[in-house]
Amino acid sequence: MDITQRFLNYTKFDTQSSEESTSVPSTQKQMVFAEYLKKELEKEDFDDVELDEKGYLYATLKSNIKGEVPTIGFISHYDTSPDCSGANIKANIVHNYNGGDILLSEGIVSSPKKFPELLSHVGEDLIVTDGHTLLGADDKAGIAEIVQAMCYLRDHKEIKHGKIRIAFNPDEEIGMGAHHFDVEKFGCEWAYTMDGGDVGELEFENFNAASAKITIKGISVHPGYAKGKMVNANRLAAEFANMLPANETPETTEGYQGFYHLIGIKACTEEATLSYIIRDHDRDKFEDRKRFIVECVKQMNEKYGEQTVSAEVKDQYYNMKEKIDPQMHVIDLVLKAMQECGVTPRVKPIRGGTDGAQLSFKGLPCPNIFAGGVNFHGPYEFVSIQSMQKAMQVIVKICELTAGYND
Repeated sequence: MDITQRFLNYTKFDTQSSEESTSVPSTQKQMVFAEYLKKELEKEDFDDVELDEKGYLYATLKSNIKGEVPTIGFISHYDTSPDCSGANIKANIVHNYNGGDILLSEGIVSSPKKFPELLSHVGEDLIVTDGHTLLGADDKAGIAEIVQAMCYLRDHKEIKHGKIRIAFNPDEEIGMGAHHFDVEKFGCEWAYTMDGGDVGELEFENFNAASAKITIKGISVHPGYAKGKMVNANRLAAEFANMLPANETPETTEGYQGFYHLIGIKACTEEATLSYIIRDHDRDKFEDRKRFIVECVKQMNEKYGEQTVSAEVKDQYYNMKEKIDPQMHVIDLVLKAMQECGVTPRVKPIRGGTDGAQLSFKGLPCPNIFAGGVNFHGPYEFVSIQSMQKAMQVIVKICELTAGYND
């Protein structure tokens, strides 16, 4: 099976995760795909294929050389984003893309005028959606690349490599992908997530991340007799939102700049909740942002009475850079692999997070490598077949280079 067909087979499964669920995986349909993938790995004759009750799938490609070689791993997630439907995906291939508009379906056009990233793939074969769902290249492209690379190494015994572990997990899109990942069972000295974007991307810096839930208690009184009595939680919610700097939102920041992002409001006169995510690459600035949220709550309570406003602030993950810096050989191997595969490395910080960030803090250094997809989480998502092939080649080359790591 070639990498294109493998990926297209994966897109047929709806694996959308859910932030509202408390189960693991968060949706049962993810487990349906995990079972399918388990059977595929067994059919490909990999070793130690194991799917646990939480949807974490592990497998091994045995070493084909003698002597001590570091055991490394490759990881991808199989859930798709809750932001856009992943059901009944109709993927299409645009062969030899000419740089013009792509008609996804009637009235829905993917244009380089809006998505200039398309122009980097002129002459390539693009897999696109029909404009009604996401594609799922995030991160089923990564899965296809890993499986294809392992099959290639299995069939090309002239390429020497050590023991390689692979793993596929649920719920990355809701920030839970690494929570139940068994690092000890995985048994690697280091690993790589294949969960980046366009060709050449290599990421080992990410946001420090926290969530903040602001709860406002109001008092409902008939508006005709409300003077001195009513506390309108709707209005206080708007006031609180306006206390946060307007120039520190996702819409106004880039690069290493952090932000506060209001992701949801539920409000009536009696009660309002505001849900935020807090992000910053700099750990000190990140801590300052959390303190600022708490200070805003304090000011609101001083104005409207104690316990009117409360905040629940929870850390989600931290910048993996502090764990990767002491082990830069993990990065050097990728840079060399990319160069030998004719890929120009594009090292950049992630304005988000990956499972690799949490895994790095669990003792498994785990930077993030490109999987080739573009415009994630929406109906204009696409992936170049040539990009997936390049990612697969980089995986193979990393395995080959690691075999000589101790030489």
